[in-house]
Order: sequence, then structure tokens, then C-alpha cells
Amino acid sequence: MMLTTLVFATILQASPQDYMANVVTELKKDWPKNRMVEIVCHGHSVPAGFFKTPEVQTMNAYPNLLKADLSARFPHAVINVTVTAIGGENSISGENRFAKDVLSRHPDVVTIDYALNDRGFPAEVIKSAWKSMVSQAKAQNVKVILLTPTPDQSAKMDDPNDPINIRAEEIRALAKAEGVGLVDSLAEFKSAIQSGTKLPDLMSQVNHPNRKGHELVVNQLMKWFPN
Repeated sequence: MMLTTLVFATILQASPQDYMANVVTELKKDWPKNRMVEIVCHGHSVPAGFFKTPEVQTMNAYPNLLKADLSARFPHAVINVTVTAIGGENSISGENRFAKDVLSRHPDVVTIDYALNDRGFPAEVIKSAWKSMVSQAKAQNVKVILLTPTPDQSAKMDDPNDPINIRAEEIRALAKAEGVGLVDSLAEFKSAIQSGTKLPDLMSQVNHPNRKGHELVVNQLMKWFPN
């Protein structure tokens, strides 16, 4: 009798301690052995740098804050952070241009931040778009960090049935299922509020963070690049 052994692959939750190990190795290299490390921030108006619409403050938004903090942590690294975010866009449109606008840059890391603008669409359609982007990136050995939404002051953030919380839970589940990175922006804002910070003090308008809000996000992003 022939015995067949079935091996089931288990995808583990990505850990900030080692998920980005190969990228951190590159960031630590000195000239002339180093190369440019490319990070692409994909998403909607928040990573695009919109503050009080139509004002745009890209230097105070988390992609540029990330570049500054990484440059300080890895002073010998050549780092480029490209923003492919478009104000008002959702993940369906973002997925349609993912290969052309994001993967064509041959990034080392991609961040995806669409949840705020995904709230009005069917869950399965949105899940398909996010999963497609993750799969495309993983196929090219690109590290992925998914972001839960930053707040919307019109949302009921303490209601688990509010779309902002539903989308956040879906993103957490997807990150775990795919074994990719997660920055739980929504949880970080809630923690700041529970510690006594008023939400308006973190926002530039109803649905866009100010610099303090973006700093909460970048602090969580930096955990994925330990020195």
C-alpha cells in the first residue's frame, strides 16, 4: 500500500522583527555595495498628502515622513519613496493601475492604503482588489504593508458595525491570511484617543489627518524597519 503524505503550507502572521529582513540588509549596506531601495506608497488622498482640501502638504504626510525617518535610522542608505496615490481613488481603480504605476518601478516595499474610500463598495469586490494587489506584489518578491484606515470624524469609530471598522477588520484578516505586513492606523488613532488626545487635534479636516496624525502612522511603519 502506498502512503501519501499531504503537506499543508501554513502562512504565518508577518512579524516586524524579520519580515523586512532582506530590505533592512540593503538599507545597512555602505557605498559602493549599496543600491537604491525603492518604497512605493499606493492609495488615496491620505498618502497623497491632502490636508484641508484642496491644500496638499506632501512633506507632512507619512510617505515623506517615512523617508526622513528611514534616512535618519540608516544614514548610509540610498532611499527613494515614490507616491502613486490619487486623491478620491478606491482600491478597484488602484488595482487596475497597480502593475503599470507600482510594479513597473521594481519596488522593494509597497504600502497599500485605500480603506477610507472603499467603504461604499461591496466587500467581495474590495477584497478581490486588495488580494490581487498583494498577489501581484508577492509574485515579484515585493514586501507588502497593508494599512487600516485613518479616521473619519463622521464615522462611529466605537461601533463595530460602522464601515470604517468593518474595512479595518477585513484588512487585518487579509494581512494575516497573506502573511504580509500590517500597520493598524485605526487602532493607533483609537489608542491615542483613549490616552486623552482629542481626535480633532489629529485631523486637518473631517477625513484627512494633520501632521500629528500622519506621525502616528509613520511611527507604526517604522516598526517594520528595525535596525
